Amino acid sequence: MHPNVSFIETGIAGLIQIEPKLFLDERGYFLESYRDDWLINIDPDIQFVQENQSFSKKGVIRGLHFQLPPFAQAKLVRVISGKVLDVVVDLRRDSATFAKTYSLVLDSEKQNQLFVPEGFAHGLAALEDSIFFYKCSKVYNKEFERGLLWNDPDLKIKWPFDEPIISEKDTYLHTLQELIRNSVI
Repeated sequence: MHPNVSFIETGIAGLIQIEPKLFLDERGYFLESYRDDWLINIDPDIQFVQENQSFSKKGVIRGLHFQLPPFAQAKLVRVISGKVLDVVVDLRRDSATFAKTYSLVLDSEKQNQLFVPEGFAHGLAALEDSIFFYKCSKVYNKEFERGLLWNDPDLKIKWPFDEPIISEKDTYLHTLQELIRNSVI
C-alpha cells in the first residue's frame, strides 16, 4: 500500500473509492492525484490511454453512458473544481451485483476519486458548477457508445434534482430492461 492514498471498498467488485492524502498549509494544499503504481493495488492490467474533462453547470445530469466491448472503458474519475454526485450502474451480467447502483459525492475540496471498472454505466449530477476529469482505459468509439436512461425507475437512483438540465441525447437513452431485452448487455 502507498502511504499517501487510501483505497476504500464499495461492496461492488472492482469499484474502488480513492482518497489521496492532502498536505495542507497556509499556502493551500498539495496531493498526488494519480500514480501508476496505485493501479497495481486495483487492477495491474489497466493502462489509461485517454483523458477527458467536462464542465457542467449546477443542475446538469450527464449519463448514464458506457461503451460496449471491445471498447469498454475502465475509468478513474474526479472533480477538479466543484462537487458532483457520481453514479454508476453495474452492467456486468455475470456479476453478483448486476444492475446495482452506487453513488458518492466527488468533491474538489476532498479530492476523492472513484475507479470504475469496465462494464459499468456512468453518470453525474453537478451539485455546483463543476469541472469533471477522468482517465479512460480505451479510446472513445462512437459506434460502441450506449447509454442507460438516467431516471430509469427500476434503478431507483436518488438524483438531487427533479428537473435537471439534460442533453437531448441523454433524454432518449434506454431503460435497463430495454437493454436486456435487446441483448445490448
